[in-house]
Amino acid sequence: MAEVRDVDVLILGGGINGCGTFRDLCAQGVDCLLLERADFCAGASAGSSRLMHGGLKYLETGEFRLVRESAEERNRLLSNAAHYVRPLPSILPLRSRYGGILPSILRFFRIKAKMADRGGWITHLGLTLYDIYGRSFARMPKHRMLSRAALDGTVPGLDPAIIGAGLYYEGQISHAERLGLELVLDGEVLNPSSRALNHVMVEGQSDGVVTYLHEGRQQRVRPRIIVNAGGAWIDRVNAALGIPTQLMGGSKGAHLVVENAALLKALNGHMVYFGTADGRVNLVYPFMGRVLIGSTDIKIEDPDAAVCDEGEADYLRAVVAEIFPAIPVTEDQILFRFSGVRPLPRADGDIGLVTRDHSVAEKSLPSGVPVLCLIGGKWTTFRAFGALVTDDILRRLGHVRRVGTEDMQIGGGKDFPGAEGRAEWVAACAERAGIDVARAGVLLARYGTRAGLVAAGLGADRPLESLPDYSREELLWLIRNERVGSAEDLIRRRTDIAISGRLTDAVQREVEGLFAKALT
Repeated sequence: MAEVRDVDVLILGGGINGCGTFRDLCAQGVDCLLLERADFCAGASAGSSRLMHGGLKYLETGEFRLVRESAEERNRLLSNAAHYVRPLPSILPLRSRYGGILPSILRFFRIKAKMADRGGWITHLGLTLYDIYGRSFARMPKHRMLSRAALDGTVPGLDPAIIGAGLYYEGQISHAERLGLELVLDGEVLNPSSRALNHVMVEGQSDGVVTYLHEGRQQRVRPRIIVNAGGAWIDRVNAALGIPTQLMGGSKGAHLVVENAALLKALNGHMVYFGTADGRVNLVYPFMGRVLIGSTDIKIEDPDAAVCDEGEADYLRAVVAEIFPAIPVTEDQILFRFSGVRPLPRADGDIGLVTRDHSVAEKSLPSGVPVLCLIGGKWTTFRAFGALVTDDILRRLGHVRRVGTEDMQIGGGKDFPGAEGRAEWVAACAERAGIDVARAGVLLARYGTRAGLVAAGLGADRPLESLPDYSREELLWLIRNERVGSAEDLIRRRTDIAISGRLTDAVQREVEGLFAKALT
């Protein structure tokens, strides 16, 4: 039987909330072990709309604290993760001047109301509040209201019934999964006694000792505190620990990545964030040279069953026609589809009105070990949620906070060069690694300042036959240095091959062959 390892904190779940909490605890000198059953940020964290946003629509439900925190955290990410998070100019179309006032009042009081029209008055008020909440270390311009003529010069081709728009700014994250990975890698550097493991199976616990399997070997750990960061799977994680709970009630959100040149051109670098006839809010924006469309909001019991089905794909194509009636999105233009389950608290009624704010539910093992269940939360607020949990754990352990994470840069965002210094950084990287300047520029865009590490290990740098934009040596470096446990990890999370719509059968076969060779 394996020896028992004592650890301060055991984190179960390697989604963004688990990864963010892991890094914060490591920064405080707390010994942590994070266990993830699949890959880091492989669940709901990989299925988001890839926006770092303040949550404009949460103003309608009176969640002002969440909007304020989200706007502040969005602004922080623009600095702390500048390699992946960038400003995204956004358009909120208007179909009337006074529409939506009564539904907004009803929704503010959590009364179900269809919100198919957000008029100019209510939009201007909401965007003004949004500006106020985002004024702390503001990184983007304030909103402006656009006439129809000005709108046509910004995003042409919108439905003729639209009379104008609000122009405001959000944040867009290009590679969410890599940011989660970088958090755990940073955490291990901050505290070398801590470790984050993926592809782990938790078998159960007895007398406060948790048993798990990793790489075919059984391991045992005795934590002082357990953090259940299992997201939509929190109840299942608790069940594995012998704690029956019914805390979660997930909502499925499906998205499409499509290749539609006319739509991409019409968007002109903007997101269109729009209400639809069924009362939902959807979005469409440029993403990696394609167009991303989202999202549905469907109650789901089994998070493992979440896929973007044909009905959802048809729905998403149809809602685009509501705002761009002359630009059809056809089925054959779909390059990639994905779906994630929002880790919402269990609640009755309209799933769209369930809070997106975060909270902690405390349970305990029979031995008395506390189990802190991280419920809800948004991608944007992972740092703030992690700080809240970390402060609670430090109090329980009798420790004091050593350092704040408000200004702590992440992974390849450390010392990421601004526009004026980028050419110099790329030239220096190319010279050190002996590679072409253009290649160094590609690596910087993909990995931020971690590109220097990747470039140093390229050597021959032979392009893939099926996707010359990537090289064999680049993928081998990722396999050896970034906890790649399967070819799917490489295709879907360490690289942008899948999400950018470039995954073909030939690419799949070549990457699988390369991964198999790396294991021999």
